[in-house]
Amino acid sequence: MARPPKTRRVGFIPDITYFKPAGVPMRQLDEVVLTVEELEAIRLKDLEDLEQADAAELMQVSRPTFRRILVSARAKIADALTSGKAIRIEGGVYKLSEEAARRCEAPGRGMRRRHRHGMPPY
Repeated sequence: MARPPKTRRVGFIPDITYFKPAGVPMRQLDEVVLTVEELEAIRLKDLEDLEQADAAELMQVSRPTFRRILVSARAKIADALTSGKAIRIEGGVYKLSEEAARRCEAPGRGMRRRHRHGMPPY
């Protein structure tokens, strides 16, 4: 029996969670689902240009686990871009960082947490 995944720390919840190729009706599209922690790994490594060890520390996972998350995210994005699939961002097993939680609780911005397999948001 596989071990359940540990909760990962994320510092960003996107406002926009769906991307699709222009000019293709939604009913004709296949989808790729990118989890919130996969998006966070892409953000930390590719957008923030952090070293894997530093990004892994921020997400509170081991460096090998961070690498697996990053490889999975990049493969899904490459599949979507080369095959003309939509990308939906949702789910995963994560906990919002304290700083991100404060930003989400700011006036005019509701707190949004997503979780998987009926696990409660932390």
